[in-house]
This record gives sequence, structure tokens and C-alpha cells, in this order.
Amino acid sequence: MIADTVRTGAYLEALRRAVKPGSVVVDIGAGPGIWSLAACRFGARKVYAIEPAEVIQVGRELAAANGLTERIEFIQDLSTRISLPERADVVVSEIHGVLPLFEQSVPSILDARRRLLAPGGILIPQREIIWAAVVDAPELHETFVSPWHEPLLDLDWLPALRRAYNSWNNKARNIGADQLVTIPQCWVELDYRTLESVDASGTLEWQVDHSATGHGLCLWFDSELIDGIGFSNAPGLPRLIFGRAFFPWPEAVALAEGDVISVCLQAKFTGSGYVWRWDTRVCAAAGAVKAEFQQSNAFAEPVSAETLRRRRSDHVPRLTEDGLIDQFILARMDGEHSLDQIAHELQDHFPGRFADYYSALTRAGEISERYSR
Repeated sequence: MIADTVRTGAYLEALRRAVKPGSVVVDIGAGPGIWSLAACRFGARKVYAIEPAEVIQVGRELAAANGLTERIEFIQDLSTRISLPERADVVVSEIHGVLPLFEQSVPSILDARRRLLAPGGILIPQREIIWAAVVDAPELHETFVSPWHEPLLDLDWLPALRRAYNSWNNKARNIGADQLVTIPQCWVELDYRTLESVDASGTLEWQVDHSATGHGLCLWFDSELIDGIGFSNAPGLPRLIFGRAFFPWPEAVALAEGDVISVCLQAKFTGSGYVWRWDTRVCAAAGAVKAEFQQSNAFAEPVSAETLRRRRSDHVPRLTEDGLIDQFILARMDGEHSLDQIAHELQDHFPGRFADYYSALTRAGEISERYSR
């Protein structure tokens, strides 16, 4: 990502303009701390670099190598779980994937705006727009459906096919502007300065102006970091580290001039990520329905009846042996037992699961890493 000069150059220029001598900066999803280091170079008095993954250690080493240890405080956690002693003049984040609606990205930005940003402070990015168009992409479409159309062993592969075409991916990076069947339309605008909802929905409608074949939707985004500085991963522009999203239709649709394509596209945040839904209707100029699809990545997830049973409100759960082991370890993480002591006790209580001391210590260490401080 650092080698993506368009993306990296835009962020550095946005920071250069936003950070003033004495600024306090919060870097969310800091990774190895590139934006944190840059903010110091541009005059920041204090930077809080927040990153839950182990890559934060690289940031600590880079700060030390550049004499910035006193100005950058590294916090290994999610930004939504921490509090700071002061509010920031600038909050910078680069935590989304191929689309801004990705995992905890939008909730984290809105939380930072409410709790971590000083009044009048600057968010980077400040606004992102997601665009959509119908595309003619037979080769990309084939990657979803062709494995299940092959007459392998003369079996019915429809259940797997349904899951395949209810998935979407980021492999549309090679789609060119000449493959867009319709004029791009803005689906949603995410203005992080005022946005309140983490969900997004909207209906797109196009009238086809030439005969073509449609295979699904391509989505991409424009990112406005601060006024006048940004970048886009739109088809036809230089390729960025970000791919483009492809939402396939179950089958190719022959489109004629005058056809009307309507798509209701929704993204609903569920706590850990987004559930997407794309319902499509294609009508001929005379009004007859040529194709109609109801799709969602929720339909792509294989969930067994046993899993659903264990999630029911009337289910009375009972710990498995693995649950009992974790419970045993957690009960002894009381500030008085060392991992060495816990591992020895673990061996004694679960001799059939831990053949030696080191396997018990590994298990206790994993629980310690996750839950202790």
C-alpha cells in the first residue's frame, strides 16, 4: 500500500495541509505508523497511533529509529475501545477495503469524530462517494459460475452455484471504462463530517442506450481527503492498490436499447461487517420483465442447522471440553497466578488434552494474549 504512490501521495499532501505546528493527531489503523511519522515531520506536537495488530511494533521501531518516540504514543487496541487525555486537531484513518463500507471502518470514523476529534478539527478522509455501473464482464462472471456449470460427474451443483453468485469480490480491478454498459451513477455519499448512520441504501436506475450484455455491477469510490486532495479507483484511471467491487448477476442478461435496469442496493452493518443486498429488475422498453434477481451475500454463507440451533434464544448452552479449558484458564487469570503456574495446573486437570507442559503453556499464553493486560 505504501508503494501505491497515488494513494500515499494524496494522504501525505492532505496531512501536510492539515497538520499545523503543535497539532495533536490521531492515526486510526496506524499499521507501521507511516501517517504518524509524517504528521510529526509536518509539525505535530503529539500523535496517538492506534493499531490492534502486531504490525504496530514496526511503528514503534520506526519511531525510535527516527527520534520520535517521545512524540508518538502507540496504542495496540481498537480506537472504539480507548480514551485519550486530549482531543485531536486531526484524525486520519485508512482502514477501508475495496469499498469504504468495510468491517468496522465507518463505525470507527464516526466514533472518532464524536469522541476523539476536537471541535473544528479535521477528518481525513472527509468524504467518499461510491459509484456503480452495469458492466459487460464475461470472464469475471465466469469465475463465479463456470465451475458449477461443468457437468462434473453428472451431478447437480445448483446449491453451490447459488452461493457463488450471491458472493461479491474485489477482482474487478481490470475492468476498463469500455466495459461499462451504463453511465456511472452515485449510489451513496459518505460525508464523515455529518454522517450519522453506518448503513447505506439507494436505488439505481438506468435506461440502456445500446445493445450489450450485462453480467452484474461494478462499484468503486472517490475519496476526498481534504478540500482539493483525493483519489479514485474508477475504471479508466491508473490502477490503485484497491481493487473494484464486482456484484455478479446469476446469469448474463442480453440488454437492448430502451431497456430499463433498476437495482436496489443496500449495505447493513451487523456489528462485525456488512451484509449486502442487490435486487435487480430488467424490463424491456415495452414493460415486460426480462430478468429479476434477489441477491445477498447472506445467502452465500453456509450455516448448518446445528449452528443455528446453538444460536436460538431458547437454547440452553453447556460448555464443551475446549470451553471448560478456557474457563479454567480465565478463572486463574486473577493477578496472582503466573502462566507457568496455570500451565502446570492445566496439565493436572486435563491430562488427556495436554501431553506436555509446553502445549499447556501455549494454550494458556493464547488466552493471556487475548484477554490479559
